[in-house]
Amino acid sequence: MQVIRVHEFGGPEKLVAETAEKPEPKPGEVRVKVAAVGVNYVETYQRRGWYAIPLPAVLGGEFAGVVDALGEGVTGFEIGQQVATTAGSGAYAEWALAPAAKLVPVPEGVSLEQAAALLLQGMTAHYLAISTFPLKEGDTALVHAAAGGVGQLLVQIAKLRGARVIGTVSTEEKAALAREAGADEIILYTQADFESETRRLTDGKGVDVVYDSVGKTTFQKSLNCLRPRGMLVLYGQSSGPVEPLDPQVLQHKGSIFLTRPTLGHYTLTREELLWRSGDLFGWLADDQLKLRIDRTFALGDAASAHRYLEDRATKGKVLLMP
Repeated sequence: MQVIRVHEFGGPEKLVAETAEKPEPKPGEVRVKVAAVGVNYVETYQRRGWYAIPLPAVLGGEFAGVVDALGEGVTGFEIGQQVATTAGSGAYAEWALAPAAKLVPVPEGVSLEQAAALLLQGMTAHYLAISTFPLKEGDTALVHAAAGGVGQLLVQIAKLRGARVIGTVSTEEKAALAREAGADEIILYTQADFESETRRLTDGKGVDVVYDSVGKTTFQKSLNCLRPRGMLVLYGQSSGPVEPLDPQVLQHKGSIFLTRPTLGHYTLTREELLWRSGDLFGWLADDQLKLRIDRTFALGDAASAHRYLEDRATKGKVLLMP
């Protein structure tokens, strides 16, 4: 089979196409014939060596495909069944493995390409809006990077929950994407100060929650955008890690809350995993959720996919197609 392997850390050119034997599933694992792979920014960090991984390595954990073989003790899945996961291993390949406990069935009405594009970013948006800070009608949320992959889905789910959404973006083109997703107001942070604009749009009261995937460059002002007892949900750091914070600051700014969640802690049980993925697939099939697949690349062109992602010009999900 074809596989894309990293032997040394560096730029996209370090993604090398090779041939390898099909992996054999261990007890509790499922082998999947991969149909589509979600390309995520964390994989560029891994390729560069910013996130430590052992080498040589085959990147990729988010994929969808067809069950090809079952490891010992696996029940609940059948050969030929369509499945998806965010917790697989070695997905930059024609066949990949995943723990059966982390696989979800892909229902009729949802394509394998859609499943691979939706699952990671969609479940992130789901837990942010429904569990970390459970949005309800009348709430106001500030969503940074509202035109990004998670951002567009988060805006849509927030609107399904009845919330008002203020989104920040960098360009008019991205503003159009955020509006299409349902954002009520848009702040172009390249042209206006998002803190003062957020205060203006809320009559000085502040928002109930800030969803911040940017980190270093937005963190302090995000704290200032909150109402008393509001919550800052810091779920990423695309601009870099934030500086250490004295907890007394939270008191002085209105007894506000700060959390740094991650998807793994919101899919701890199989029931939770199936609930989140089931909601997303249902909304997608019912046309309540719009999914934007920006570009697809052949598996052997993984280096180009990484370059495209790192250029930060994406307008939706990037997929590899074995």
